[in-house]
Amino acid sequence: MARPRYQNGSLVVRGKPKRYVLRWREDVVRPDGTVDRIQHAETIGLVTQIKRQQALEILQARVSTVSQQRRRPKVTITLSEFVRAEWKPNAELAMRKSSMGIYCFNLDNHILPAFGDLPIRDLGVAHVEGCLSKLKQKGHATSTLRSVRASFSTVLQSAVKRGYIEKNPAHGVCIRETDSKKERRFYSLEQTRLLLNELTEPCASVVSVAVLTGMRIGEILALRWKRIDLLGGTLEIAESYSKGEFGPPQTKSSRRVIPISSALRRVLEAQHARMAPDTPDDLVFRTVKGTPLNDKNLYNRELAPACDRIKQPRVSWHSFRHTHATLLHANGETLKTAQALLGHSDLETTLNVYTHTVSDSQRNAVERVAGVLFSDVLSSASVATPGGRLN
Repeated sequence: MARPRYQNGSLVVRGKPKRYVLRWREDVVRPDGTVDRIQHAETIGLVTQIKRQQALEILQARVSTVSQQRRRPKVTITLSEFVRAEWKPNAELAMRKSSMGIYCFNLDNHILPAFGDLPIRDLGVAHVEGCLSKLKQKGHATSTLRSVRASFSTVLQSAVKRGYIEKNPAHGVCIRETDSKKERRFYSLEQTRLLLNELTEPCASVVSVAVLTGMRIGEILALRWKRIDLLGGTLEIAESYSKGEFGPPQTKSSRRVIPISSALRRVLEAQHARMAPDTPDDLVFRTVKGTPLNDKNLYNRELAPACDRIKQPRVSWHSFRHTHATLLHANGETLKTAQALLGHSDLETTLNVYTHTVSDSQRNAVERVAGVLFSDVLSSASVATPGGRLN
């Protein structure tokens, strides 16, 4: 508790020309956890421009704010200290390894070098916007800016949760989309057939499963025989593998059960015969040691060279997820069905990101418009005179 003589603060006149200066004291928590008292001084304006009563009201507002916080002294922990001591140890328990890597990269390269020594309570919207503006000036893509903003927001929201700050200054910071979106590459049905004929096992079966189910590569590599019911014709997706670690699927909606088609059944039965699993816990796609396949090695050694041999653009593992969704759309499946099969949390993602084809109804519509238009043009041309006049 502050001593009584400091609780009202003081109003003094200093300098030439004379200015009002406010003074008050405040308790703060040092990084080591000890409570200290610091003195604030704030010049609010010239005596000739501000009435004394107005100056006293400003002082009262400052002191009232401190009094409201007196039971909970302000903290002076810096952003770097908070990230190291509190955010990182707890985030490692809750986050995926891949997400943690992205956040730490942004913190170490873009955020902490500029604001690490700043007390976390002094970090404001202007700091977040300034950081993003500098990145934009350096030529970073909009996706990078969004990633850095997300890192800011995640760390600062943790500080809100722990009571270090009242509001998250990263909330509400907008980033205008200025980059032209990169065209998503995926294979047509004919290109996929060409590729499958060129691939060897196990890559051919991995691609077949990806195209026939729309599963993410991490979900395929983590698939176990106990989650495949060939008799009932279902496949359960309850695990994912990424960067050497098993974990839950990407989102809650990614936990799903999908039907097994006759083509997929043949692929799985052939894989079962090749691998001869010892237990239901065995992975569907595994090395001779029983460990998961490495998606990067599989891509570099099998998939990419096969794309080159058939003289088609190289595609990523995720491209086959796009191919599956596009084939669903081309065959008239509803968006809700596609959303369930792909495990999307948001229907808009299914609509905007994974739909690449033009439906037959759309093609028929524009053909009808063209037919009406050119029919009128031809009719007009048939009655036109050489001079351009109509009979």
